[in-house]
Amino acid sequence: MITAIITIFIAYLIGSLSTAIIACKLSGLPDPRGQGSGNPGATNVLRFGGKKIAVIVLLGDLIKGLLPVLVVSLMDASPLVIALTSAAAFLGHLYPLFFGFKGGKGVATALGVILAISWLAGLTVLGVWLLVAFALRYSSLAALSASVAAPLIVWFYRPDIELLLMMIGMSILLVFRHRSNIRNLRQGKESKIGRKKKPHNTTKSKET
Repeated sequence: MITAIITIFIAYLIGSLSTAIIACKLSGLPDPRGQGSGNPGATNVLRFGGKKIAVIVLLGDLIKGLLPVLVVSLMDASPLVIALTSAAAFLGHLYPLFFGFKGGKGVATALGVILAISWLAGLTVLGVWLLVAFALRYSSLAALSASVAAPLIVWFYRPDIELLLMMIGMSILLVFRHRSNIRNLRQGKESKIGRKKKPHNTTKSKET
């Protein structure tokens, strides 16, 4: 029991390491929370920092979700412990202890979690994202589509009720964190993939 609690807490701390903020600082780039959409994630970093740094952010965020869940899975942990570890890593990214509890939207970290639970489920979710992204050119719409589909996809490959409930909660949070994108999509203001936003400096950090 104590080991499980410690593992879950460590997963949250790992999730709290904001790859975007750390990578931008080390690269001499401005804080992503004050640029573009204000979201400390790969898509926003791509718009003002370029492809290389965006790939680093994407991989870092993915690994944050994958590593803790993979470790507990290899330890033959119960589905409940795996679900709680997954949730902890994901919530750490959304509400990071080290950055004022103001984090990213969690798409890449969620994908890392799913890949650790079932690599087939992860690849299927990624396939949904790629299909929508290439067809419609909206990263946010692709993320929303993959988020909604994810619980059923994970259930198909890993039919555990604990994992299903965790995925439903994760899906709800992902949609909630994309509420500004949903508004922009409805108003026709959402940026398409490949189109750069003009950076704007602001001293106030944003959650969305």
